[in-house]
Amino acid sequence: MSIVRVLTGITTTGTPHLGNYVGAIRPAIEASKDVSTEAYLFLADFHALIKNQAPDQVAQSSREIAATWLALGLDPEKTFFYRQSDVPEIAELSWILSCSAAKGLMNRAHAYKAAVQANEVAGEDPDFAVTMGLFSYPILMAADILIFNAHKVPVGRDQIQHVEMARDIAQRFNHHYGDIFTLPEAVTDDNVAVLQGLDGRKMSKSYGNTVALFGTPKQLQKSINKIKTNLLEPGDPKDTDDSTVFQIWCAFASDAERDLMRAAFADGIAWGEAKKQLFERVNDELAPARASYERLMAAPSEVEEILQQGADRLRPKSQALIQQVRRAVGLRAYC
Repeated sequence: MSIVRVLTGITTTGTPHLGNYVGAIRPAIEASKDVSTEAYLFLADFHALIKNQAPDQVAQSSREIAATWLALGLDPEKTFFYRQSDVPEIAELSWILSCSAAKGLMNRAHAYKAAVQANEVAGEDPDFAVTMGLFSYPILMAADILIFNAHKVPVGRDQIQHVEMARDIAQRFNHHYGDIFTLPEAVTDDNVAVLQGLDGRKMSKSYGNTVALFGTPKQLQKSINKIKTNLLEPGDPKDTDDSTVFQIWCAFASDAERDLMRAAFADGIAWGEAKKQLFERVNDELAPARASYERLMAAPSEVEEILQQGADRLRPKSQALIQQVRRAVGLRAYC
């Protein structure tokens, strides 16, 4: 049986939200249960430093995300679950790759181009407040992927470019130094939703429009009640296509439940009732994991031990790869 290595990471820059769960955590945990898959799931805390220079927030987010993965059913014995910063070979590989990666390729990265464009609109220098971390982010992501020679990298459509860049970087390196790296493939699933947030834009910590994954039921209900809707009255037919309420419902509901809600929209369900049903459906799915999450957050040493064990299991793999890379580029012992 051929084993497929699949790699997924979440940046530790905030409290996990429904978008993280639907778009990355839930499908990654499901995929990890496939016996033909070797799953690598990690906390991208090096990446967090690009956006967040508040140490306590980075550390707290890392704890929250680790506890979230575990509470939702990740089996650390059947997957490779680790913290990025606990595998130093990733940072070393990132530097080596940066010595052969083309600057022109980095110039085309969406995040860098967006930052430059925003500066130009504001009348600032194009590179105002742009750090080398932001500029070279795709190289670090390439190192994340290539250090374990991942075959597939599940991503949202906004991240496809970074996997394609990792592929380009690997091809360039292989051309100069020999076939060391597997060329990764981005995997997108049209059936996995990119959730809309409270304001109708993509749910993102950057927009401040998220619904926290684990809070109290009252907090969850309060967040759902804030979802932006139109002014249609009860009894007025409502369009499912532009409704955040319906879109989030679809991410949690079965096919039959989606059909029932679609019919309710056509019959003019009141927004309050639709949000009430949405809260109940989301809460039903998350409630079993909530107690586990709270227990893990109260037991940081247990989570730390799991992450350290994950890194210990991985280090022989990362060390073997980096030694191969070192020899290829000429960083060798003299005898």
